[in-house]
Amino acid sequence: MGFAVGGSPRTKGTRRRANIVAEINVTPIVDVMLVLLIVFMITAPLLTVGVPVDLPKTNASALNEKEDPLTVTIDGKGILYLQETPLELETLVPRLVAITGSNPEARIYVRGDKGISYGQVMEIMGAINSAGFTKVALISELPQGKPPSTPKVKADK
Repeated sequence: MGFAVGGSPRTKGTRRRANIVAEINVTPIVDVMLVLLIVFMITAPLLTVGVPVDLPKTNASALNEKEDPLTVTIDGKGILYLQETPLELETLVPRLVAITGSNPEARIYVRGDKGISYGQVMEIMGAINSAGFTKVALISELPQGKPPSTPKVKADK
């Protein structure tokens, strides 16, 4: 915005009005949106962290859940985790009860590394079941490159 102060003798006493531009400039808005898009594209993969576990492969179908379940993990060294927090077996059940609010319908997933013994997984599942939790499931991975197969049944003639 600009206007003249003073001026030539011919225009003495007359004022010039400044022209006001009433257009929205969207270029800065687009620049900010592109920067935010790039930031979110970079940070989104970093938000999925967890305990690295080599899960056994299976052909079972995936479960569709509406809410996130609690995950109990046993890694290859036998260390027990609740979500990403390491803990001892003695403190697992009190923590689960505190987190779920004594809700026996809470979904709990147990992830066990394929290198640990089956007995360790069963010991942890037994402790969770004895605390009253009824929805305890094991997690495994689908084999890569193979679609889930259906069993073939022979018909008697």
